[in-house]
Amino acid sequence: MSVSDNQIVEVDRDGAVKLYGELAEWWPIFSAPAEYRDEAAFFERVLIESCHPALHRLLELGSGGGNNASHLKARFVMTLVDRSPHMLAVSRALNPECEHLEGDIRTLRLGRTFDAVFVHDAICHMTTQVDLRAVIETAFEHCRPGGVALFAPDFVRETFVEYTDHGGNDTDRGSVRFVQWTTDPDPRDTTYFVDFAILIREPDGSMRVEHDRHTYGLFARAEWRRLLRESGFDVSAKHAVMDDFGRDLFIGTRKR
Repeated sequence: MSVSDNQIVEVDRDGAVKLYGELAEWWPIFSAPAEYRDEAAFFERVLIESCHPALHRLLELGSGGGNNASHLKARFVMTLVDRSPHMLAVSRALNPECEHLEGDIRTLRLGRTFDAVFVHDAICHMTTQVDLRAVIETAFEHCRPGGVALFAPDFVRETFVEYTDHGGNDTDRGSVRFVQWTTDPDPRDTTYFVDFAILIREPDGSMRVEHDRHTYGLFARAEWRRLLRESGFDVSAKHAVMDDFGRDLFIGTRKR
């Protein structure tokens, strides 16, 4: 099926992605905030070094359960946006100091600007260039002149590898264990799959198993840079950054 330039394609809704809907209460156990400490410190450093004058107000698009914000809020005044009311509830409990807003990050327009805009792996849910461009344009509209936008996809086309992973945590509220498969059945398209097999142990000892599939977008570095430039961002060579996990980060500066 072809997609016209002005067509917005729906990404997974809360009911389709269980971790963001019916399983959201388990998110802090599935993916604990403490696990984000080093990663958030890296993002903080990149944002501070990229933004002049100094960064104070930070907008996070697709903030999910607020794990990054739980660390970044010590340095920045944060506004957090997500389309899932379930994940926003999780984040509000973790980050009561932050402003929380429900919205689609492709179409959001708050009518105000920030020193910087941060989009972590929520950007992975953009599965077409139309969707990706829409989020980049949202970031641009919310950056002040001279402000920066930082995007952190899990992969670009050049770095993608299929792999498996596992994790989980135990708390007095229950336990979660998961196995993760990341696959790309069709390298010719712009999507890949992340499948989770999730084992949940309730406080009473009862167990259940859930399967959750996420469809993610995959784009080449050149496509990222082109879309950033076409949206009005400066993406000069100094903005080429790779994080401690070997992932490409994309940084755009809004021209004054």
